[in-house]
Amino acid sequence: MPRKPIRVCLAQIEVIPGDPVANTRKIISRMKTARQKHADIIVFPEMAVPGYLLGDEWERPAFLRECEACGEEIRQHSGNLITVFGNVGVDHSNRNEDGRVRKYNAAFIAHRGKFLPPRNGPLPFVAKTLMPNYREFDDSRHFYDLRKLAAESGIDAASLVTPVATPAGMLGCMLCEDAWHTDYTLSPAEILCAQGAQLLINLSASPFTAHKNNKRNRVFSALAHRTGLPLVYVNMTGVQDNCKTVYTFDGASCAYNGQGQISAELPAFRDQTRFIDIPRPPQQMPGRKPRPDPAPEKELYQAVQYGTARFIKRCGVKRVVIGISGGIDSALTAALYRQCLPPQNILLVNMPSRHNSKKTRDLARDLANNLGCLYTEAPINRSVKLTVGQLDGITAASLDGKHCRQLSFNAAALENIQARDRSSRVLAALSAAFGAVFTCNSNKTELTVGYTTLYGDLSGFLASLADLWKTEVYAVAQYMNDKVFRGEIIPQGSFDVMPSAELGPAQDITKGLGDPLIYPYHDCLFRSWVERWNRASPEDIIGWYAAGILEKEIGYDGSIGDIFKNPRTFIADLERWWNLYQGIGIAKRIQAPPVLAVKRRAFGFDHREAQLGPRYTTRYQDIKKQLL
Repeated sequence: MPRKPIRVCLAQIEVIPGDPVANTRKIISRMKTARQKHADIIVFPEMAVPGYLLGDEWERPAFLRECEACGEEIRQHSGNLITVFGNVGVDHSNRNEDGRVRKYNAAFIAHRGKFLPPRNGPLPFVAKTLMPNYREFDDSRHFYDLRKLAAESGIDAASLVTPVATPAGMLGCMLCEDAWHTDYTLSPAEILCAQGAQLLINLSASPFTAHKNNKRNRVFSALAHRTGLPLVYVNMTGVQDNCKTVYTFDGASCAYNGQGQISAELPAFRDQTRFIDIPRPPQQMPGRKPRPDPAPEKELYQAVQYGTARFIKRCGVKRVVIGISGGIDSALTAALYRQCLPPQNILLVNMPSRHNSKKTRDLARDLANNLGCLYTEAPINRSVKLTVGQLDGITAASLDGKHCRQLSFNAAALENIQARDRSSRVLAALSAAFGAVFTCNSNKTELTVGYTTLYGDLSGFLASLADLWKTEVYAVAQYMNDKVFRGEIIPQGSFDVMPSAELGPAQDITKGLGDPLIYPYHDCLFRSWVERWNRASPEDIIGWYAAGILEKEIGYDGSIGDIFKNPRTFIADLERWWNLYQGIGIAKRIQAPPVLAVKRRAFGFDHREAQLGPRYTTRYQDIKKQLL
């Protein structure tokens, strides 16, 4: 007679960062449900008790004590349910390299009121073996790992990677990066398989990144197929942040059979559980090949909308003020917030100056009407005139009379006065009156080269669109009209109108004038600087241009020759934007609002920068001379 399958509950929960008590209540509640449905094992995410991205909260002994107490409470409630959960593992007998108590990113396995340790392991929990120290991750700042422990003990690291013996069999428990082993010198999963594991379990705290799940399916499918073992992957949902960058956790938990096929899959961005029955060998779970990724605009919409909604809830934001210009960025921001808050809690403000066209003012009004939000107009002509009248031509002198200078505004300064008046004066004041916060509508293209006004449109409590290139803003806005609203809520005119700040005569859309950026091309160029895995520099760009392969290398679907008629104009454009990206753009990004990350290398903690100034290599200068 065949043995009963192992019933596993995949507990994809929303983890509240820094609130172990609330997370523990949820964990115990899900354990009760799993027990009622006769589960043998329940698996929670990595760091399910404390949360993951907590800054230096790990340095507070009181916080560690609370995490330990919560872990003990889960242990006491385990009963006959094998409970696998992530928590901080504290070794009070040792110190980290920073002199503080030693901590591990750990998986605990509780059963019948006891913690089950790894077989022959030196710790009462499973410690993370591979520590990510790239992008948003900074694990080695706080946590010890098995490789360090092995080096300290003078033994082979592989000898410390062992499964956990449980009544349901030998569990090969891993923590997130342990399964992404391809860039490391050892594979915890393959070691666990060789050590007799019968089921691989991966607890994850893996932030959403566009196209990440496609790669994860390839890596994990191959891992399950190579080991021949079923693999259960459980990821958390929710939002967490590293102060300057806000990350969404999408869940998308999954189970793979020993042939690498997907046997169960949980929806993204939902706090949800799923029960699966894993047959005992030699039987296999049924499975299928991974589905293709959703359309990019759908994936980006889901991440931005979810991240914005969860962040404002976590911050206790009830009302928002949004400056709307009639353009696509502010229109998309307003549409996203309308998905998060009731219309009476959203105040849309159009702030025209003498440079704003009737067309964009009408588009702003149409958007407000379509969304049903509160709306007002606050013209800025009088206040801008007051500022200019008071300060343009003012004389500044040292009190001893030795130095004197008359100050005046150039065209750029006059533009920035308007942008700052809108944000620092109007939106800030209306937010106070409305009991609200106001948004930042900047996109990633603008943020890359600082094409935005510090203390002006680069202000607000959250930059929801700042990880979307301008062309992606259009795509997500179109997706919302087509699939979310199923109608023209964002006016078609906002898609059609020439992108323009409308801050001066040189940006008059009625004369076909607008932003100095050619977005389809510059998005590709800037992406190669920021998001490409081996990031491009001017040396790469000019080399590809000279070789006639620039379009292919940066993914531009067009002809560079149609934009730049000769090398001189191409180089002038390249240097203009590179100088801004590496110059004043960094200073602006340092003071920008937190960015909601949805892709690789969001500005902030992910894309880390130093104010080094623009630099050009010798090879760049040599190629430039040849071209000119």
